Amino acid sequence: MSVDLKKIGTEQRNEKTIDIDTKPTIEILRLINDEDQLVGGAVRAALGQIASLVDQVTVAFQNHGRLIYLGAGTSGRIGILDAVECHPTFGVSDQTVMCLMAGGESAFVKAVEGAEDSLTMAKADLIRINLNKNDVVVGIAASGRTPYVLGGIAYAKEVGCPTGGITTSPNSKLAAAVDYPIEAVTGPEALTGSTRMKSGTAQKMICNMISTAAMIKIGKVYENLMVDMLATNEKLISRAQSIVSEACGLSLEESKEQILKFGSVKKAIFATLSGIKKVSEAEHYLAQGNDNIREALKLVRK
Repeated sequence: MSVDLKKIGTEQRNEKTIDIDTKPTIEILRLINDEDQLVGGAVRAALGQIASLVDQVTVAFQNHGRLIYLGAGTSGRIGILDAVECHPTFGVSDQTVMCLMAGGESAFVKAVEGAEDSLTMAKADLIRINLNKNDVVVGIAASGRTPYVLGGIAYAKEVGCPTGGITTSPNSKLAAAVDYPIEAVTGPEALTGSTRMKSGTAQKMICNMISTAAMIKIGKVYENLMVDMLATNEKLISRAQSIVSEACGLSLEESKEQILKFGSVKKAIFATLSGIKKVSEAEHYLAQGNDNIREALKLVRK
């Protein structure tokens, strides 16, 4: 079935770049950069919608649910980029934030013909990972009409799972189908229909916001420090010590000693700030405070 591209906002021609192929290099770059400046405004206009979805994702995490992105092509790759960084950044399971991409993992580097046009493939993918009503499924589609994404959203609603959608086109099928639509309308691309450009940038910004804000709200951040990060190499071990030093006013050597004693950045910070000396006591208060340093400190100071 053919698609009328003229009805899709991201497929319109951009009058400001219609002669971009005649320009010298620096002017090509200026034209692209001028268009990129519009992305921040489009995302800002959608902050209220993003906030509603963040609050739902937070509830999902608190109930041991998952954030599951669905996408095809550029949109799928952006979902994967956000998902894979959450495990090392916030110390969560690599299943807590996931992305299912039309065509599977191999489609990340090479397109799988026809995969995004399937209305049933996403359902099979969601069944395979045991989708349940505690999860949140978020479809990502610049056009808001990708069949793979729409089919997955339809199945998620059958399961009773909250749904969100990220699109950069107005009045889309995806926005109409989900519980929490996010519409960051970025307008025509510098190259007609090349949604890896402004649309992709907006989608990446929004995914960053959703995962980061929800992780902040469940206590994975103290002040603006990543207190649950995984220290898996020399650079990250140094970062862990620096985080404890920044939070507690300790030297790097003192920070190292606290991490070794208490077993993690978060416990080292909490113990130092609370004055607690025993590992078991620090673990007790953090458990009572839902693994949130600020909440645990309130309990100690009662």
